[in-house]
Amino acid sequence: MDDVRGLNDGLTGYFIEDIFVGQTAVYAKTVTEADVVLFAGISGDTNPVHLNEEFANTTMFKGRIAHGILTASFISTVLGTRLPGPGCIYMSQNLKFKAPVRIGDTVHARVTVLEVIAEKRRVVFKTVVSVGETVVIDGDATLMVPSRG
Repeated sequence: MDDVRGLNDGLTGYFIEDIFVGQTAVYAKTVTEADVVLFAGISGDTNPVHLNEEFANTTMFKGRIAHGILTASFISTVLGTRLPGPGCIYMSQNLKFKAPVRIGDTVHARVTVLEVIAEKRRVVFKTVVSVGETVVIDGDATLMVPSRG
């Protein structure tokens, strides 16, 4: 991926004029115990499937899992920091949760440009989060992207 960002100052992402179908970016993160506990505290989602191993062992997951929305937030990381990057505005996100993420898993959030609607400064992205070869979240997002004009 060519880096044709606006000012290359860390505060400006890609302009709508620089985005093309097929362009892609990825963010990888290993989910930690701290991530899950802190997310529970921030979000208020203290479901024991995320925090209590004994309880989680009795569920269909047979152990603790990370919050689905924590995992989905890594899509936002890619969009907000890499492609299109700083200055973009989230408009919508569709998510399908397909498999659990566990503490210690390394997730790869990938976004790929599906459509550029230049006159409206909109970009539609395919969004996929995977652990190894397993897709854990599948979806799409629409963002508003700044223009040079």
